[in-house]
Amino acid sequence: MVSEKVVTETGSGLRDYELTVIIRPDLDAEKLEARINAISQFITDKGGAVSEIQKWGKRKLGYPIKKSLEGFYVLVKCQMKPASGKELEGNLRISEDILRHLLIVVES
Repeated sequence: MVSEKVVTETGSGLRDYELTVIIRPDLDAEKLEARINAISQFITDKGGAVSEIQKWGKRKLGYPIKKSLEGFYVLVKCQMKPASGKELEGNLRISEDILRHLLIVVES
């Protein structure tokens, strides 16, 4: 028998998420900050809240992604509605500045 763990939403309908993003390494500091701010702004515009942004810096990738051997890693801890999470992933998927992203639900 397979058991599925059900994630319960808080009273406001917001869930805790962690978003890890790998951004192209060839962006200058100003464009990099603008990209991170755009992600944060998207979350807050959709009724969510960003609790923490950790910039891990430029790191070597395990394999080339879109002809890049390095990427700038950023971790965003936030709260948002599940529908907003799907929309955010769609926007990250089509962005040329984002090499990879991973959005996970943090279960408490």
